[in-house]
Amino acid sequence: MPPREELLEVAGREVTISNPDKVFFPRAGYTKLDLVRYYLAIAEGALRGIRARPMALKRFVNGAEGEAFFQKRAPTSRPDWIETVTLSFPSGRTAEEIVVSDAAQLAWIVNLGCIDLNPHPVRASDLDHPDELRVDLDPVPGVPWSQIRDVALVTRDVLNDFGLTGWPKTSGSRGLHVYCRIEPRWTFPEVRRAAVALAREVERRAPQIATSRWWKEERHGVFLDYNQNAKDRTVASQYSVRPLADARVSTPLTWEEVPDCDPAAFTLVTVPKRFATVGDPSQGIDEAVGSLEPLLELAAQHEAAGFGDAPWPPHFVKQEGEPARVQLTRRKREERPPPAGQVPPPAPGKTVGPTGRRRSVMPLIEIARAKTEAEARAGLQRWRSRHQEVWSHLAPADILVDSMRGRNSTWTRIRINLKNVPETERPPQEALEVDYDPWTEWQGPDRSGSLERPTRRKPPSPSGGGQGGG
Repeated sequence: MPPREELLEVAGREVTISNPDKVFFPRAGYTKLDLVRYYLAIAEGALRGIRARPMALKRFVNGAEGEAFFQKRAPTSRPDWIETVTLSFPSGRTAEEIVVSDAAQLAWIVNLGCIDLNPHPVRASDLDHPDELRVDLDPVPGVPWSQIRDVALVTRDVLNDFGLTGWPKTSGSRGLHVYCRIEPRWTFPEVRRAAVALAREVERRAPQIATSRWWKEERHGVFLDYNQNAKDRTVASQYSVRPLADARVSTPLTWEEVPDCDPAAFTLVTVPKRFATVGDPSQGIDEAVGSLEPLLELAAQHEAAGFGDAPWPPHFVKQEGEPARVQLTRRKREERPPPAGQVPPPAPGKTVGPTGRRRSVMPLIEIARAKTEAEARAGLQRWRSRHQEVWSHLAPADILVDSMRGRNSTWTRIRINLKNVPETERPPQEALEVDYDPWTEWQGPDRSGSLERPTRRKPPSPSGGGQGGG
């Protein structure tokens, strides 16, 4: 018997939902059809965040607890009413990406297994000039929710002082987002430059609870991630369901709601009821368009005072004017070898240190590089069981869990900062609990975009099968 299908009439079009009874959230019991009906219930609000924007498809064909993969290129088999636009990347490659403008197109991409929506901060009509400044408030582990809310309120005040209107929403995960509509006059590097200035100003006003420092081992409190404004970065948009057990939603708020909001209150079930009752708090965002000139003037003041550019994401090619991708303390003595004990040696079997790209002066050891976070955390638990005496010294912020970008998916790295462990009790770098290399699984240019790298062989598939369509 062929799998069941559900035919929906949406925006004057017929949209086929394949496998509608497939469970996408096992612990809550929500199906793919539940997810589609959620998006149709709040379509007006969701479309406000993604309309006319190219979108990277983050597909969970096996549901929220399955492995996700990124699909930049639009599926070749698609209805003729699905819109696309061609993006160019620094490597010289191009990708024809989906552009969603109505509820039928929205339902169609959700049927592909897109649990959350990841649009670029540009419109399809102008791919070179963002019309959105994105402020991502990313807390260090152990930071209470109340502190994140406090940093959001400081961010609002800074934006107001520089002529911009901020629109808050929960991230649906651990933080908050604040979006600002801007005139599409500035390039991606200029928008990011303004975001760096904003982050530094928030840190200046609230130095105990906010930080603009890029390296995780140097952060405290809440990090304002300016690099979300770099070209080709995408962020889960408003009303996106997140791939968490409770199907939590990235939900727009009023500023009056921020001081008392609870992100766990916003789910696939509760948000449609809220939307029907109070409407969309982000209504009006497209009319509140501001200028980046004041923030760019602040950036110029910072640069005149000696502040240079901030580090870019590690998979970006080195940018003009970017500082060395090492910590400031390391930069001052880069001509001298680091003191013994401050830089961990490569893990057994490795030719580079724990970070692979740079050597930190922090006493870091690497625990795992894994295909999934669950595998990495299982490795962390094995390490913990062998080092209980060390674990007792560690704070939540000492466990550095990084989601790293591979070719079409993310992988997870876990490191431990031993700064709070007495030197005589610090364990050495050991063989990694999990040692995964995402770059052995594909053939093509390397992360810098170079086309000269030798090809790599893909390992044989243990199952011999391909990916399903959800």
